[in-house]
Amino acid sequence: MQRRFQDIELGDELPEYAPDISLSAVRSFAEAVGVGRVGRFTDHEQARREGLPGAIVPGIMSQGILAAMIHKWAPGCQIRKLDTVFRAPIVVDSQARCRGVITETEPDTSSVDIDLTIVNEAGETRVLGTATVRI
Repeated sequence: MQRRFQDIELGDELPEYAPDISLSAVRSFAEAVGVGRVGRFTDHEQARREGLPGAIVPGIMSQGILAAMIHKWAPGCQIRKLDTVFRAPIVVDSQARCRGVITETEPDTSSVDIDLTIVNEAGETRVLGTATVRI
């Protein structure tokens, strides 16, 4: 369904999105972006040897996941800006959830600002960010 700017209101929440961050999905992504041999992304034991709780989702994949959530909510939109802050690692094979809320609307450009978060299964924020999206 094509989203229309005039139907969006301040405070609207994007549907929660549960990304696939299985080891196989993260390995495929890591290979595609050239970090497939970096153990902290593709091997739980190697990541633990580096002091991590297990293999972690690459930051650029987290950004891609947030972009995917936005495009799922508003197919055909243009993401004009996406800024993220990585507070803590997202562990591969965990049950992360992505959320978004509209924090600003700009009628002159048919754009919205969205506050974004990725939380772990304990509800702890791992990644937060903002996006400016033209609808």
